[in-house]
Amino acid sequence: QVQLVESGGGLVQAGGSLRLSCAASGRAFNNYAMGWFRQAPGKEREFVAAISWRSGNNYNADSMKGRFTISRDNAENTVYLQMNSLKPEDTAVYYCAADQAGWGPWTGDPEEYDYWGQGTQVTVSS
Repeated sequence: QVQLVESGGGLVQAGGSLRLSCAASGRAFNNYAMGWFRQAPGKEREFVAAISWRSGNNYNADSMKGRFTISRDNAENTVYLQMNSLKPEDTAVYYCAADQAGWGPWTGDPEEYDYWGQGTQVTVSS
């Protein structure tokens, strides 16, 4: 059974940093794409960043380029999201997700993902 467990959220002041972790278990993820999404109250789920577990190819949503960095540790089966220069508008629940179809042009679409974590709250105060 696939499990994705996020951690690392919390309350931070604007301009601060957080690193989110997503521990994956339950199967081999070599061919998966892993994504981070977020959802603020009253808004739709939004793509943040994605990474290919096999190749390490990755990309971010345009609005977060230069501030957020996704990475993975194959040995630890963990995906990270380093978030710097946080803004109040970054406040949301952040979700980790896994797409068994792997890396492709669909990777930013939350509908393509098969497994989701429970989410971790990030709150940025002004």
